[in-house]
Amino acid sequence: LTGIPREQRAFQYLLAHAIPGDPHHVLQTFDQWCYHCEHLSCVGPAKGRIVERLLLERAPLRVLELGTYCGYGAVLLARGLPPGARLYTIEGNPQHAAVAEKVIRLAGFDEQMVELIVGPSEEVIPQLREKHGLMKADFVFMDHWKRCYLRDLRLLESHQLLAEGATILADNVLFPGAPHFLQYAKTCGKYRCKVHRASLEY
Repeated sequence: LTGIPREQRAFQYLLAHAIPGDPHHVLQTFDQWCYHCEHLSCVGPAKGRIVERLLLERAPLRVLELGTYCGYGAVLLARGLPPGARLYTIEGNPQHAAVAEKVIRLAGFDEQMVELIVGPSEEVIPQLREKHGLMKADFVFMDHWKRCYLRDLRLLESHQLLAEGATILADNVLFPGAPHFLQYAKTCGKYRCKVHRASLEY
């Protein structure tokens, strides 16, 4: 009724309740909003723990996120990175990107640590090396349109943007599902696959 998109409403709630510069509290406040006010398709705390564990195990220096949405995943990723690491996050929707930019900066991450790139992933990925200086990604988090997972994985491969031993973490591959991506990952012979069981966020 207000004409304000729910992503913007969530950000206004963050501004009123989250502690600036405290990424943990920013995520907690996001969770409060999503549990008690309006559902947003963020990673959420349950699946967030899987992300955190993998980041701790891998300690990647160059991380790529496909699908920034409101910035929840970017804050989660940036918070778990080792010193000197850098996150590149791509969002195709300019309105969502505008909210995400403010969320990421509210959490205390500057442009040196988190670079938000606005544009369709299929256009941005081929430019990552020359335009943004990403030589190879050690860790990729896919949380954008499920139908784009396979296309974008193949783009990353063809532009040689995956470091040797890179980890690719893809959300919601069973529901709503990315069957072609899953089949490719399991059968192409390039990856070892593991499915992490989780419920839908919130």
